Amino acid sequence: MREMGLKAQWIKPYTITTVAPDFSETYKNILKKQFNPDTPDAVWCSDITYIWTFDGFVYLTSIMDLYSRKIIAWELSRTLEVKWIIKAVEKAKKNCHVTSPLIMHSDRGCQYTSVDYIDATEGMTRSYSKKGYPWDNACIESFHSLLKREWISRIKIKDYKHAYKLVFEYIETFYNTVRIHSHCNYESPNKHEKNYWKELRKLEIEAA
Repeated sequence: MREMGLKAQWIKPYTITTVAPDFSETYKNILKKQFNPDTPDAVWCSDITYIWTFDGFVYLTSIMDLYSRKIIAWELSRTLEVKWIIKAVEKAKKNCHVTSPLIMHSDRGCQYTSVDYIDATEGMTRSYSKKGYPWDNACIESFHSLLKREWISRIKIKDYKHAYKLVFEYIETFYNTVRIHSHCNYESPNKHEKNYWKELRKLEIEAA
């Protein structure tokens, strides 16, 4: 059996995608579960989740602004290559016109510890969850759970194109724009963020 490559028991293959603990504190947890920043674009968090289709898995990379819980950028891909995470980061920076450093929190997945990711987040303070501890990135984990529970899991997804349509519908026409959050004073993420800038402009006018 050994010569023929046969085994008496099937062993599920797996891929290691996280980096082990590092005592040099290269992957330090800066955020420390402080999930309620006072301003937009102070803390972003990101994660990747798997979505099953009849044509195989696709992978959703999401970036959330913790102030409003808004998904400020996302990418749906057929592979786990780091280039898709970089595209999401660049899209987030463009969408939010970020000019000042902020905290960017993620897990220790190999994509988030790669040289390309470090280059893409230059000027930001990178923060990392402990290995195998999703509670350090609870908000984005919760979003992906909501996406699947409220929408994705109810539908038999044919392929990448079908999955993309469903993700777009959930994020852009419901989650960011309509779905209320207790964290946002029972407003949608878009409205909560808009009210922040409205109040800030009001204060600036009064102080002038």
